[in-house]
Amino acid sequence: MHSEIQQLSLSSFENEKASQILEACVHCGFCLATCPTYQLLGDELDSPRGRIYLIKSALEDNNFTEQSLNHLDRCLTCRSCETTCPSGVKYGELLDIGRNFMEEKRPKWQSIYRFLVRKFLSTPLIFKTLGYFVRHSGISSEAIKPEQVDSKVLLLGGCVQPMLAPNINHSIKNILARLGVEVIEDSPGECCGALDQHLAAPTDALKKIKRNIDSWCLQLNSEVKVIISSASGCGVMVKDYPELFEPEDPYYEKARYISQHTQDIAEYLAKQDLTQFKLSESNISYHEPCTLQHGQNLGGLVESILERLGYEKKAIKDSHICCGSAGTYSIFQSKLSKQLKDKKITNLTARNPKIIVTSNIGCLMHLQQGSSIPVKHWVELLDG
Repeated sequence: MHSEIQQLSLSSFENEKASQILEACVHCGFCLATCPTYQLLGDELDSPRGRIYLIKSALEDNNFTEQSLNHLDRCLTCRSCETTCPSGVKYGELLDIGRNFMEEKRPKWQSIYRFLVRKFLSTPLIFKTLGYFVRHSGISSEAIKPEQVDSKVLLLGGCVQPMLAPNINHSIKNILARLGVEVIEDSPGECCGALDQHLAAPTDALKKIKRNIDSWCLQLNSEVKVIISSASGCGVMVKDYPELFEPEDPYYEKARYISQHTQDIAEYLAKQDLTQFKLSESNISYHEPCTLQHGQNLGGLVESILERLGYEKKAIKDSHICCGSAGTYSIFQSKLSKQLKDKKITNLTARNPKIIVTSNIGCLMHLQQGSSIPVKHWVELLDG
């Protein structure tokens, strides 16, 4: 798809990136079959291909309206289309550029609402005070200390997970202690920048990202060998840090360094001897977050670990389709989000599991709202 973009409101880096992504799209339409919103709405403007055309029109000709922005807002940024795309179109990066550019068309009341949600979720003092009332679960086991320390890792705290489900990182620390790994936990409440980045606040996102990079580089330059993320949404954001900087930017190489040393907890545990562990429950259904299977390209990894521990893999219908959580999507697009959640829960509970497990706090909280069956992070099954 030929493109010539020279938007004065964009940096040369963004102009070039958008042009390259647009030119990579061959308009094949393979993405339509795996797009959740296209499946629900049947409108091509609510598909990746349609949104690419809207972004192209906006960036090349300044031809866009508030309705154009609405179509972009309805995208979950699940990146299922990227997994399907035969041309390797980096749709997620283009979407961020398009949303930022079209933000001027957003009604004032929406801008204020989105700002308040961003600040509420990413401000530890505020969220810690009010988040307690929507907490999913507390810590359910005693803390374990490693008998012998063979290595050290940095465990990311996240902005909402420590309050909503503190047992997740608690379980990870216990699991790693039994493997002889000392855990240094990043300050709870520190945001990876994803909330700002995907809500058209790139300046705020970069401030947090640079602060994280500086802090984590210091940790990696000491005895820490790996940065571990227990929320796949945070993990994909951190791994994508280099895409936000020009190669000439001093932060680019540092961002690459951070990205190369960041692993999802599943990546880390997949390389360990787990024979001492067993699952506290094997009759489970596993929901694989989009950020793990499409964003980080780690599809099937968690289930392979669970199978090593006695889980019999079950085929889940439409397992590649988003559950509808998608960060703040369930807040701003509640109707579509609920439709996707209901479909997902129907598929996950088809074989009457005792527990639904997942790999991301957003999916966990979202699915629990529509399910009478307990929903947990899969690592909690190893700390029973």
